[in-house]
Amino acid sequence: MEEALQNRISIAAPFIFLIVVALQLASIRLEQLKKKGLVSAEEIELRNEIKKLLKEAGSLTNPSTFAQAAKLRRMAASKEKELQKYQSTKNQSKKLSYDTHVKALMIVKALAYLFLVFWFWGAPVATISQQLLQPFGKALSFGAGGRLNGRTTVGVIPWIALSTRVSNFLCHKFLK
Repeated sequence: MEEALQNRISIAAPFIFLIVVALQLASIRLEQLKKKGLVSAEEIELRNEIKKLLKEAGSLTNPSTFAQAAKLRRMAASKEKELQKYQSTKNQSKKLSYDTHVKALMIVKALAYLFLVFWFWGAPVATISQQLLQPFGKALSFGAGGRLNGRTTVGVIPWIALSTRVSNFLCHKFLK
């Protein structure tokens, strides 16, 4: 019986930590996609056309070609308006998509945490020496019982909270 409990304890802590890290990585990746954005081929093509028109208009400096240059500048201005319109519709759809993905990720996080709490409630996730946890032993053993063989047990809720903070720190430290 105690050997089965030890096997469950030895697997539980890294398992929970890996789940929390995976959810944190998904959240950070979603933030990066929001900030970075994707440039479409149509947007690149419009930018190139604007540059080309402005370059042609700049090369026409003679008084006899003034009308031609003005026409090219007006075409470039209309292309810029078209580009702004395209970007605004793209930003609206991107924001809507991002918001739905964030909501879905929050639901997945909440369900995963609830599942882990129900699965490991009442059982220790890890056991650590009392000397290491002297002032925090009772807080970390919430939901796990207390002591086992002279060692302090760590409950699932404190372990999830601790794993979340550590994974958040590690992901921001190494991915940014």
